[in-house]
Amino acid sequence: MTARHPFRLLRLILPLLALPALIGCGGTGAPEPLSALALAAVADKPGVSRERLARAVDALFTADGVGQTRALIVYRNGRVVAERYAPGYDPRTRFLGWSMAQTITGVMIGQLVADGRLRLDETAPVPSWQRTGDPRGEITLRQLLQMRSGLRHKEASAPRAQSDEIRMLFLDGRDDMAAWAEAQPLEAEPGRTFEYSTATTLILADLAARALTESPDPALRRKAVADYLQTRLFDPAGMRSMVAEYDRAGTLIGSTMIHGTARDWGRFGEFLRQDGAVKGGQLVPSGWIGFMTKPSPRNRAYGAQAWLNRKPKEGQSSDPPMLFPDRGPASLFACVGQGGQYVIVSPEQKLTVVRLGQTEAEDRAALAARLADVVALFPKR
Repeated sequence: MTARHPFRLLRLILPLLALPALIGCGGTGAPEPLSALALAAVADKPGVSRERLARAVDALFTADGVGQTRALIVYRNGRVVAERYAPGYDPRTRFLGWSMAQTITGVMIGQLVADGRLRLDETAPVPSWQRTGDPRGEITLRQLLQMRSGLRHKEASAPRAQSDEIRMLFLDGRDDMAAWAEAQPLEAEPGRTFEYSTATTLILADLAARALTESPDPALRRKAVADYLQTRLFDPAGMRSMVAEYDRAGTLIGSTMIHGTARDWGRFGEFLRQDGAVKGGQLVPSGWIGFMTKPSPRNRAYGAQAWLNRKPKEGQSSDPPMLFPDRGPASLFACVGQGGQYVIVSPEQKLTVVRLGQTEAEDRAALAARLADVVALFPKR
């Protein structure tokens, strides 16, 4: 056998000697150091690992596949423990809540029920439904709140420009959105099926205006609802940045068009977490928040103008779930809006998480998973 040349042996040995160093540079090594920006977003003593919370928050701003996060706030037991904004946004920026506005409308309806102006289990007082023989006259306020009116509606259908909520908000229904929504025929017996419907919340907003004024004058309708919201909810809850939009008929666009700062959306979440109370003052009966966060008879993942952290009944759509029922407490609930707007409330964890930004529908599940990462850091009380 001939001896190997020493330089050939060296070429064989060197790669083996380098293996430990290469392994040490792999994914099992130490994590990347946090940026100063990521760490500065978290309070000194957030109640959990500051580094882990900073990383979970940072991922919402930097990870691929979750869209663009523009604002993120975490409240724990009433205290802000994390707050971060994307460039171009700050604590003064008002963000459109999209469908998160529906939960505000649901709270207002609860206040009107408590005032005796509306009744939960009586037929909804929509004038056009009161004609003899009109089956829509059987629809109750409870059924409207739980999205089981039976009215014909297709949300986010294709083609997008012909989807019912788009037609109502921006096309043929835009001048009198409630009238457009109330003109829809029944496609199912009232109470029998769940159908998420932006139009249904416009009907609730119309009922609120009718309960507060008998005048059909748009300016008076607008003023009546605006004053009620300001004095009964926004001012007492400290949500002073909130701005609501109205259509030409003077109806609150309570399904989508309410703007507010991230902190004020967080204050709304804290108000819900405390069963409708602020500093010991009850703005809405606590039983009403319990009703809003109780599973609907036709969809366990939905209450009354609020989404719940539960799986729908078998056979119902969960494509994908709005929240993360396999990870967070079943008592967790949320206001959820188009494009990935979230106010997540977890009473058991004394937690409110606000995320505002823009995420496409196909990335919503990934976004929800990142939000679940934040929530999972906090123990139950």
